[in-house]
Amino acid sequence: MNVWHSPYVLVVLATLLWGGNFVIGRGFAETMSPFTLAFIRWVVAFLFLLPFAKKELIAMKGFWKKEWKTLFWMSLTGIVGFNTILYIAVHYTTSINASLINAPTPALITLLSFIFLKETVTKRHIIGIILSIIGIVWIVSRGSLEALLSFSINKGEIWMLLAILSWSIYSVIVKKHAHKFPQAGVFLVTIIIGIVILAPFSAYEWITNQPMNFSLPSIAGYLYVGIFASVIAFLSWNKAVAELGPGKASPFLNLIPVFASIFAILFLDEKITLAQIIGGAIAIFGVLITTGVFARKPSNTSVALAADLTRQNTNQAN
Repeated sequence: MNVWHSPYVLVVLATLLWGGNFVIGRGFAETMSPFTLAFIRWVVAFLFLLPFAKKELIAMKGFWKKEWKTLFWMSLTGIVGFNTILYIAVHYTTSINASLINAPTPALITLLSFIFLKETVTKRHIIGIILSIIGIVWIVSRGSLEALLSFSINKGEIWMLLAILSWSIYSVIVKKHAHKFPQAGVFLVTIIIGIVILAPFSAYEWITNQPMNFSLPSIAGYLYVGIFASVIAFLSWNKAVAELGPGKASPFLNLIPVFASIFAILFLDEKITLAQIIGGAIAIFGVLITTGVFARKPSNTSVALAADLTRQNTNQAN
C-alpha cells in the first residue's frame, strides 16, 4: 500500500502543516501586516480549491443565499477572526507560545457547547477544562505568580487567547449547523466571504503601512499558508478521520504545538522554556482528558465533539 494512503501518515501530515502556519506567521511578522497576510492566504486557497468545489458552489447558489447568516458568522469567526488574530498575536509573542496557547481549544469548545448548546458536561470534562486553563495560565505568566498578579502578560498572548475564543465560537456554530453543508462547498463559500471582509482592511494596511512583499521566500510563504496549511491539511485531515474515526484522530491535534515548536527552534532560532514545557504539558494533558483518550469508553459527547472538530478543522492552525 502506498504510504501516502495511510490515515496515520495523513493525520500527522495535517498537524505538521498546521504547526508550520504558526512559524510562517511569525516569520512574516516584520515584513507583512496581519490582515494582508490573511487576505493573501485565503485568495491563494480560493484559487487552489475552486476547481474542486466549483460545481457545488454553482449548483447550490440558492441554498447559500438562504443560509447566508450562518455562513457569514462561520467565515467571520473561523476564516477571518481566528487566522487574522493569530497573525496579530505572533507579531508580539513567539510561535511556540502561540501554538501552546492554542492547544487547549478543544476544552474551550466543550465549555462553550455546554453554555450555548446545552450539551452534557461530565466530571472528566470539568477536570480537563480546569487543567487546560491552568496550563494556559502557566504559559502566559511564565510560571510566575508575581507576573500573574501584576498582569504583566505579553499582549501577543492576550491576542492568542482572543484567537482561540474566535475559533471556539466558530466550532460551536459548526456543531449546530455543519450537517446541512457539503464540506468542500461550505469551505469555499466561507473563504469567499472572508476575502470580501478582509479586502478593505488589507487595502488600508497596504496604503498606510507596508506593501506586499513579492520576493521568492515570501511567495513560497504565501503558497504554504494558502495551499498546504489550508487546503492540503484540510483534505488530509478529513480523509484520515473518515478512515480512523474522530475518536482516534482528535488526539493527534496535540502534535500541532509539537511541530510548531520544532520548526520555530530550527528556522526562527526560538528557545523553549521550562514554563512553556510545563504549561504545555498540563494543557495538552487536560485536552486528552476532555476528549476521552484515557476513558475506556468515550462518551457520546466526546465523540461528537471530536467529530465536529475534525470535520471543520480547516486552518489549525492552527
